[in-house]
Amino acid sequence: MAQIKPFECVRPAQNAARDFAALPYDVYNRKEACEVVAKNPKSFLAIDRAETQFDDSVDTYAPEVYAKANELLEKAIADGTLVTDTDKAYYIYSLTMDGRTQTGIVAVSSIDDYQNGVIKKHENTRADKEQDRINHVDTLSAQTGPIFLAYRDNKVIDAEVAKKMAEAPLYDFVADDGIRHAVWKIAEPEAVKAIEEAFDGIDNIYIADGHHRAASAVKVGLKRRAAHPDYDGTEEFNFFLSVLFPDEQLMILPYNRVVKDLNGLTEEEFKAEVEKKFVVEAASEAVSPASKATFGMYLGKKWYLLTAKPEILSEDPVDGLDVAVLQNEVLDPILGIKDPKTDSRIDFIGGIRGLKELEKRCNEDCVLAFSMYPTQISELFDVADANRLMPPKSTWFEPKLRSGLFIHKIER
Repeated sequence: MAQIKPFECVRPAQNAARDFAALPYDVYNRKEACEVVAKNPKSFLAIDRAETQFDDSVDTYAPEVYAKANELLEKAIADGTLVTDTDKAYYIYSLTMDGRTQTGIVAVSSIDDYQNGVIKKHENTRADKEQDRINHVDTLSAQTGPIFLAYRDNKVIDAEVAKKMAEAPLYDFVADDGIRHAVWKIAEPEAVKAIEEAFDGIDNIYIADGHHRAASAVKVGLKRRAAHPDYDGTEEFNFFLSVLFPDEQLMILPYNRVVKDLNGLTEEEFKAEVEKKFVVEAASEAVSPASKATFGMYLGKKWYLLTAKPEILSEDPVDGLDVAVLQNEVLDPILGIKDPKTDSRIDFIGGIRGLKELEKRCNEDCVLAFSMYPTQISELFDVADANRLMPPKSTWFEPKLRSGLFIHKIER
């Protein structure tokens, strides 16, 4: 049973939301973050990445950077950029990209559910990446970037969402990247109770994106429990900020691959090795695979459609993933790429960038590209349900949730 609770939200004033909302902190390097904040000083990114307020002599992870983030957050509250709702509510967050909308519930999730496996993971996290967000959350006593969660569709929740979306939204704006963001608040006691009880009947919730943010929020919560051994479980530090989407709303984009050399093989030798495991057909245009177990291959400025032969396919939830088939049958045995996480000969291109980006890279620093059929949300669920991990770079989610639209304060 999942504890998905309403909360007292700190959020932008209506006229500030568009300028304040920012893409997640980890989509930028330091130089890019500084450029965004210089162009829009009102951006929440100034708080999320407060090194933007210092010159390069100050380390990104220096204590004064987190102190500055806290100062900027408190200033935004004091000057009215941010307002604090004093009632516990859920929020509806709707994102529209290229005419397609996905709508989720903004709430707080239990750190105990994360600990005991009600909230399921499909990636490992790295301690060094966690530490930055631990410092950020702990210093600000606030969670500022929501974790992207998914659940199997629930009709009660759907009905409450549809009812509220018939009303005027709190926010409705189109960001510079063309993504439309709309938000509604659900505060009516009957609706809040219905949603909370519906989530209480859901056995499992899944982390779709934001594993490091989730792990960091949980570790801050556990740290505060240790500092307050008399805690009773209702304190805000026992929960972390989330946006939960029903599985039917979500679309995962492909995560494509480019490779820098053919491991000493000629193009013909490489193609002959591939043909032992795949049916290879020449294509007259760029290949965007339309079904599972098919792949596009760009080699020698030509596109091919690869179809996996039945004998290399698996029913295993991990080995059966297309990204695993490509790794286990081509990248490792033919190209010698044993660990795609560390091998500098391979790079990964989010599907949002399109197939032209694959051709571009093959005209620059690569010789081979593979376009992938996207991992399905049901496959992500199957891997997590088996307590297994996805291979690296298996999923690419778009559109990205904005940070700063919802802030969860976790003071005792």
